[in-house]
Amino acid sequence: MASINFTVTRVQDYQCPDGKVQEFLWDTGSHGLGLCVSKTSRTYVFQSRLDGKSFRMKIGKTTSWRLADARTYANELQVMVDKGIDPRQVKEKQVAAEKAERVAQERAAARDTVTLGDVWPVYLAARKPKWSDGHYANHVNLASAGGEPKKRGKGLTVAGPLASLLRAPLASLTSDTIAQWLDTESEKRATNAAQSFRILRALANWAKDTPAYRDLIPPDAFTSRKVQESIPRSDAKEGDSLERDQLKPWFAAVRQMENAVFSAYLQGLLLTGARRNELAALHWADVDFQRNKMEIHDKVEGTRTIPLTPYLSTLLSALPRENEWVFSSKTSASGRIVAPTKAHQRALRTAGLAHVSIHGLRRSFITLADWLNPPSGLVAQIVGHKPSAVAEKFYKRRSIDFLREWHVKIEAWMLTEAGIEWNKSN
Repeated sequence: MASINFTVTRVQDYQCPDGKVQEFLWDTGSHGLGLCVSKTSRTYVFQSRLDGKSFRMKIGKTTSWRLADARTYANELQVMVDKGIDPRQVKEKQVAAEKAERVAQERAAARDTVTLGDVWPVYLAARKPKWSDGHYANHVNLASAGGEPKKRGKGLTVAGPLASLLRAPLASLTSDTIAQWLDTESEKRATNAAQSFRILRALANWAKDTPAYRDLIPPDAFTSRKVQESIPRSDAKEGDSLERDQLKPWFAAVRQMENAVFSAYLQGLLLTGARRNELAALHWADVDFQRNKMEIHDKVEGTRTIPLTPYLSTLLSALPRENEWVFSSKTSASGRIVAPTKAHQRALRTAGLAHVSIHGLRRSFITLADWLNPPSGLVAQIVGHKPSAVAEKFYKRRSIDFLREWHVKIEAWMLTEAGIEWNKSN
């Protein structure tokens, strides 16, 4: 191999001979420094021996390295070799460290660019398979931009509570930002604000476990005292449930309704404690009249099985089978009932009772069941409440047969209090 004392001119003028892919030239003025020349490139290289084996490694292009710097670096590499250190391994570690630094810098830059709006659709897509349709739709509505024609009534829809945060970078979701947002939203829609906060907190927990978004949201964004003090209190509405002595007029008014579907639906809500959309979305295929049970599409767990009590079974059996829905409707686009509130309010006026919301019927089932002193956690399992580790220390999943035994007692007690003389032969 040819060796000469490198100069800038000699390095620039040396050419790869015709007929060869590349040619090497070695420097007599430094240890192991060489020049690799091809038809298209000109590169400094280093060559030496370690543990009895020859090796060669690239330094860099002559257009990027000055000759003096290349000689200094080659001497440094030879010092490593003399110490028994493999310079190739040192370079690999250096390259890995530089790559890690670039990744860190990119992640730091992402803190300023990735917004909640960027993450929101990714979060919904990841969680949708684990949610019910209603739960998913609720997320969409709470983050909607608004401005769309209302499906019922006139005018346009308003933006959801989360819409104002969608343009905010994740890194800007500090405790101050969240507290201020809660204060603003709570003034006009406290219940939705509290619900949106819980949704946003769930997203933050998901992001913490997702590598692409980990550590982008400040860790105290949802736990600081100022945030906790800004969360609207979701206390149950006082009086939004039926009392024991109101069962008789309520049942009388509801049973007299001209629309048998609405009548059965409202009674079903009170007798099961189901959420309004859970019962409205009941399919005939979900009802097992043989085994006296129903499969409810739970918004939290996905599904849950509850007893089909005798009186309710009779109500459902008498309904017309217009389509797949138990509580069908000939006027709604979905084919099932969607707006029972007005019908319920008319029944309340007929009964001479104060306002009770549709959700209040669920609350009524829960509170009225206490008159029979059922086992702790049993009612929670029927209505689909997650057990509280404090209030229901001894909560356990009970069989459908055990639930049915108590659920039948609760239904019979309500019917007795309502003055309804009924048995299966009626």
